[in-house]
Amino acid sequence: MITADSTMRQVLEAYPGAQRALFARYHIGGCSSCAFSPEETLEALCRRNEGIPVGEMIAWIEETHDADRQILLEPGEFAAMLASGHPPKVIDVRTREEHEAVAIPGSLHFTQDLIREIFGTWDKEAVIVLHDHTGNRVLDAAAYLIGHGFVNARALRGGIDAYSAEADASIPRYRVEME
Repeated sequence: MITADSTMRQVLEAYPGAQRALFARYHIGGCSSCAFSPEETLEALCRRNEGIPVGEMIAWIEETHDADRQILLEPGEFAAMLASGHPPKVIDVRTREEHEAVAIPGSLHFTQDLIREIFGTWDKEAVIVLHDHTGNRVLDAAAYLIGHGFVNARALRGGIDAYSAEADASIPRYRVEME
């Protein structure tokens, strides 16, 4: 549970879709003019943004998180879907280098060409599972597709890392080195 004293790092760890939610309602965190520091507290963020009531912001983050949980797909559930006779379309939103190094078999790399194909030819009722490395960015990608009418877009909780650890150890785990 987050409080007024929680840092934005803690908020985003507990509620991965919080930045998207804050931008949608308050125009906070989407660009350099409305950015926040990972060490800034929720209370400080509210104070410097026209005194937004902290309780209101916490309630909004929790409400949107409940909606995000409906989008999240557990690694074990995803493994069962892949093993079924009707596997979902799988989209990898990581970098090209990550996708080429380690990939879930049959996954498609999320490129501009693929986006055009999806919007132009894919069935909007099809189950689409998106994943990233650790699950930190994939909710935004799934929400983007849902916002464009792809009602069965899902985000793999924990990304390919959790999938490897919890459902398919044949997928190598890796770390991304920061430069």
